[in-house]
Amino acid sequence: MTEELRAKFFENLITGDEISQLLRLKKLDSYKESFNNGAAIIEDKLKEGWEVDVILKSKTKLSKPKPNDTLFKDKVWSLFARLGFKFLNKESFNLSCDKKDLSAVHNIDIFAKDDETVLIIDCQSSIKNSVSSFDEHLEQIKYKKAGLIATILALYPGAKPKFKYILATRNIGISQEDEAALNKIDGIHFSEEVIDYYDSLQSQLGLAARYQLLGSLFAGQDIPDLENKIPAIEGKMGGHTYYSFSIEPEKLLKIGYVLHRNKAHENMMPTYQRLIKKARLKEIHKFIEEEAGYFPNSVIINIVSTKGSLVFERASNQVPDSISRIGILHLPKKYRSAYIIDGQHRLYGYANSKYRNTNTIPVVALVNLDRSDQVKLFMQINENQKPVSKDLRNTLDADLLWDSESYIDQIKALKSRIAIKLGEDRRSPLYDKISIGEDKKSISTQQIGIALSKSDFLGKVKAKEIEKVGTFYTGHLNKAFQNISDFLIKSFGYLKDELSDLWNQEGNIIVINKGIYGIVMILNDCVNHLIKHEMIDQSSSMKDIFDEIKPYLDSVIKFYRELNESQINELKSAYGMPGDAKYWRTLQLAVRKDYPEIFFIGLDDYLKKEEKENNETAFLYIREIENEYLKVVVRQKLEDEFGKAWFKKGVPEKIYSDAIALAAKKNREIDNEDEEKEPWDQLHLIDYREIILKNWQKLFEGTFTKPGEEKISGGKEAKTKWVVELNRIRNENSHTYYVTSEELSFIEEIHDWLIKSSST
Repeated sequence: MTEELRAKFFENLITGDEISQLLRLKKLDSYKESFNNGAAIIEDKLKEGWEVDVILKSKTKLSKPKPNDTLFKDKVWSLFARLGFKFLNKESFNLSCDKKDLSAVHNIDIFAKDDETVLIIDCQSSIKNSVSSFDEHLEQIKYKKAGLIATILALYPGAKPKFKYILATRNIGISQEDEAALNKIDGIHFSEEVIDYYDSLQSQLGLAARYQLLGSLFAGQDIPDLENKIPAIEGKMGGHTYYSFSIEPEKLLKIGYVLHRNKAHENMMPTYQRLIKKARLKEIHKFIEEEAGYFPNSVIINIVSTKGSLVFERASNQVPDSISRIGILHLPKKYRSAYIIDGQHRLYGYANSKYRNTNTIPVVALVNLDRSDQVKLFMQINENQKPVSKDLRNTLDADLLWDSESYIDQIKALKSRIAIKLGEDRRSPLYDKISIGEDKKSISTQQIGIALSKSDFLGKVKAKEIEKVGTFYTGHLNKAFQNISDFLIKSFGYLKDELSDLWNQEGNIIVINKGIYGIVMILNDCVNHLIKHEMIDQSSSMKDIFDEIKPYLDSVIKFYRELNESQINELKSAYGMPGDAKYWRTLQLAVRKDYPEIFFIGLDDYLKKEEKENNETAFLYIREIENEYLKVVVRQKLEDEFGKAWFKKGVPEKIYSDAIALAAKKNREIDNEDEEKEPWDQLHLIDYREIILKNWQKLFEGTFTKPGEEKISGGKEAKTKWVVELNRIRNENSHTYYVTSEELSFIEEIHDWLIKSSST
């Protein structure tokens, strides 16, 4: 290699303080520049899309958003800078990949190197979620890789670094064919979820996050200069051989790996660990560092041992008749050869400690446990500690129970796997909206599982038999998983496309737990209707079933488009199982409005029950509004204004005469004077409105104008129309009328305004 090419290559690299300086710029979302106030270049910059951030006494600061591809490249670059790689490129550059043909080059987005590692990273990004093919790109890498490695070795003579090619993507899913092509060239795909995972891990662990990264990139490869011999005890437990020993945290960190349950490890199922908590890690680090604290309980690990990589040399002096043996254990000198089952916070608490090489921590190491056995052990250990979240437990079920001999367990696994598919598949409209593992989102895996359980999609099973086949499940897990996932992705995708504005609103009425439950249940209703009328059967393709469902989904779409704020609040404020049922039944009503021939089992009974409950609540609230507020407040204001003549002067003549006459008629039949009725007690609800109108401007305008209606047209008649509506519902309610949910919401609004506000 010529000195010119060598010099040109090293011109592209920076190290030390230069990396720190560039990191300050790379990690920003926008470009930043400042100029003297009034400089002519400012106007030119503004025309180029720059914006004024702030004008100081002598300087004007400008900013311009980075393009999408640059933003992602800088994010990835910043991650590897923060992970402590010693050499990084300043910007993308060309590197020779053929020593005979100097024109043959590969454009490298990110070059990251330390003493033992060289990473070549290509970055591809999209503004919107998409799926792309990288077959041509990866085919080129296949032929360039050997040349690139040869060039790097020539640039660093005497060095023997490990190489890894990384394809980093943002908002781009890659095909199984691309994954296979990457494996063939010993490359790896980092989606933005993986980038975010290491970014989060670095912010919590600092440079110690490198151990997890290196374990992922170079699993099974040798770790140079690792001192791996330790005193240990060999024993038996639960049919497994295990080793008990004490080890410096630094050594265990190098070979250790944590199977965090998130999208970064979706190709390593089953995984089980919760993400590391920064607050807890700080507490442990402080305990170790400042209080010289220690943890006597053991870290539990699983050692992955290939032939000859784990050796136990028994000592010559043993305790006679003891099952346990003492000796020297030779740990595997390989990345990702020890999976941390329990104790990740204790271990990583030492990562940045001055004691990481001078303290030891106790370890119990099992050997070559199946991943599912690791999950079971993790669950057992945590049974009586901090509860495993329902979403994490459901996610674990997808892996742990899939091969169970129990149909009940298989169905649990199927429901969990469908939920995971909906949340992790980029084709799914619910992508990144479902809580998977420890990632908290707006929809829970548990809620999807409940909806699937209540539907007829899965049928009914006992531990050892299928009682009733489902519309999509006949005993074949993989087929049911594919069909149900495909059907739900198509159906939710149609709703998302037709309701994109609403769907993408923060906190919308669709992408919430009860919304997903209601939609799954209405889909189940429509599938059952189509099967009943022999329009589809279990042999129908998912495309055919979806095509038949679409007209009913159009009714659901129309319902969402016509929703008003009051209806949205009513649905959102219904909680728990009754809230789920209300949402589902509301969608049934929307579909039945357009397709009255569909019979929804239980809908009419539900409506009757709800109407009865509405009547009772409505009557109670109206009675409180009338007797505890209007009757008291109106009288008090009349007395304050007219004194003893309040009834004569404040009440309209007809109401005054009728009330006196009615009281006199009732009192003729009452012997005890103490029980006689007052004329004021004989008023009807609507009478209070007439009294209010008579004394509107002077006494009642401020009290009985609803908030927000101060400027409506129609004067006092319009502003007191709420009393007319209350009176109508009250009169209907006393006979055979059923109060609608919308009417009940109106009554509750008036009740909150008058009763609740007056008591606070």
